[in-house]
Amino acid sequence: MFSKIAVAAVAGLAAAAPAPISKRASAINDGVILNYALTLEHLEDVFYKQALANYTQADFVAAGFADPFYANLKEVSADEAEHVKFLTTALSAAGVAPVAQCEYAFPSTDPKSFVAVSQILEGVGVSAYLGAAQYIANAAYLEAAGSILTVESRHSAFVRGAGGKSPFPQPFDTPLDFDEVYSLAAPFITSCPSTNAALPVKAFPALAVTSTGSIKPGSTITISTPGYDLVAPAGGAIYAAFIAVTGPTFVAATPVSGGFSVVIPQGFAGQTYAVLTACNETVNDETVAAGPAVIEIDGAVYSN
Repeated sequence: MFSKIAVAAVAGLAAAAPAPISKRASAINDGVILNYALTLEHLEDVFYKQALANYTQADFVAAGFADPFYANLKEVSADEAEHVKFLTTALSAAGVAPVAQCEYAFPSTDPKSFVAVSQILEGVGVSAYLGAAQYIANAAYLEAAGSILTVESRHSAFVRGAGGKSPFPQPFDTPLDFDEVYSLAAPFITSCPSTNAALPVKAFPALAVTSTGSIKPGSTITISTPGYDLVAPAGGAIYAAFIAVTGPTFVAATPVSGGFSVVIPQGFAGQTYAVLTACNETVNDETVAAGPAVIEIDGAVYSN
């Protein structure tokens, strides 16, 4: 898809670059945000319906999940279907055409791989609603989005706990902007109806993570750039920016075969997101070169 991506133009944009969504304020309104949310809810709705159709309660028990797990998955699936119905109704009532369900491909071949994908999708869903909240103008829509956000957070805690991960690994969730979320959702979407309104979003080049053993602060991982080369600006460097509500943490990304070697910084745990950039001052749509990468980091970020 990409042969080479040069990021020289990114250097020097940091201090002057506007926030990504602020720049697109004329294109982003409540109708767009609700359709953005509906796009994600359609994806989750189909994901759970396919899993319930493909795997039985006995399959999940045989894979090591407790008896109530399958019944709880049915409740999660029902929640996602209700979210789709609610957002569709809200958009129609506002005179905005709701986007329709797309076609999807999920890398789930058994109950365990399903749960692994579910953990990622639920985490991204939480980050999507959290990141979009500040741009919702209508107080009623904001309240409704907040209500969905808290349920998605419960879903995330449930599937993380069922998969043996901490259900609440850190004291703050991570907000992601529209393009960052779409970059993570796009690989699951194979096609969409031509009648769907185009959303003002784009997908950044993908990243993949490889490591040996569990990943903790201080661990070294490789963030690879599958299918393309990421080139540092002349005389410059590439950084991995770890995203947090308090602001990004930048660490050096050292070129290695197929990607970059990165040391996990302190202060991160659970489902974490990192982008590659040539700027070590800010993260926005102008400075992101690729990503986000989804990194599961073990350990708590604080202790009593």
